[in-house]
Amino acid sequence: MKLSSKGRYAVMALADLAKFDPKKPISLRDISLRQDISLVYLEQLFSKLKKNKIVNSVRGKKGGYILSKHSSEIKISEIFIAVEEKVKTMNCEKHSKKGCNGRSDKCITHNLWDELDNYINNFFENKSLEDLINHNENRI
Repeated sequence: MKLSSKGRYAVMALADLAKFDPKKPISLRDISLRQDISLVYLEQLFSKLKKNKIVNSVRGKKGGYILSKHSSEIKISEIFIAVEEKVKTMNCEKHSKKGCNGRSDKCITHNLWDELDNYINNFFENKSLEDLINHNENRI
């Protein structure tokens, strides 16, 4: 499975943001320190998250970011799309007329990886930030 750091870090940062008062802006610096993510990298991610209306920015001395909607309404898959993350289990393009590895037919395991790809993407579609926060709070 291919998943770059931008998807993982975006989810971590938003989960951090979701843990706090939804009306109180949180600075990227605070998220950076708590989650050990580069501030410069967070700025790039939050630019994309803001553009995709997942977060809103608040200017000023006590500024920062807030979620644009309740954490239960933000799907993990939506975060991945916002930061241009694709979860892929196959090397070939799923709906390409060309087969796997540039051949004219699909590889022998193509359907297995396709099924796994669907399962994983459905999993992320059915998980919200709130699910993530609640799961972590219930851990021992």
